[in-house]
Amino acid sequence: MAENYPDDLIWIGWREWISLPELGIDRIKAKVDTGARTSALHAFKIETLRDNGRDRIRFCIHPLQRRTDIEQSCTADLVDIRNVMDSGGHREMRYVIITPVMIGDIRWPIEITLTDRDIMNFRMLLGRTAMRGRIVVNPGTSYLLGKPPKSRRHR
Repeated sequence: MAENYPDDLIWIGWREWISLPELGIDRIKAKVDTGARTSALHAFKIETLRDNGRDRIRFCIHPLQRRTDIEQSCTADLVDIRNVMDSGGHREMRYVIITPVMIGDIRWPIEITLTDRDIMNFRMLLGRTAMRGRIVVNPGTSYLLGKPPKSRRHR
């Protein structure tokens, strides 16, 4: 089956451990969702700010599923505010950032919307736009690329 695909594609399962190194997130479980156009990250305490003429956004996340006692603060450039439809058909205005993602040893920039995913099973959703041209999903498997080491963000 793999012989039908280019050698540089990454094979992943329906859920994977990923890193968002520029946000200081060593590892977070992500649901791989080819039905979602844009990736989404759980965020709360969201505030916009202006820094040296740039629009920025500061927010907090709960990086671990089912753990609200662990909180991490992140800051990123704000690239857009967009009307997004969730899986239930509801529209919501969301802040949009671009930040590198690491899956296995591969790193590339992706667009992520910020939203409250506290009640969802996964704090991160990896949408199809982030995967385009890079990833093949095997929906019958999970965590094909293993768990990223904690020291990854210092590389």
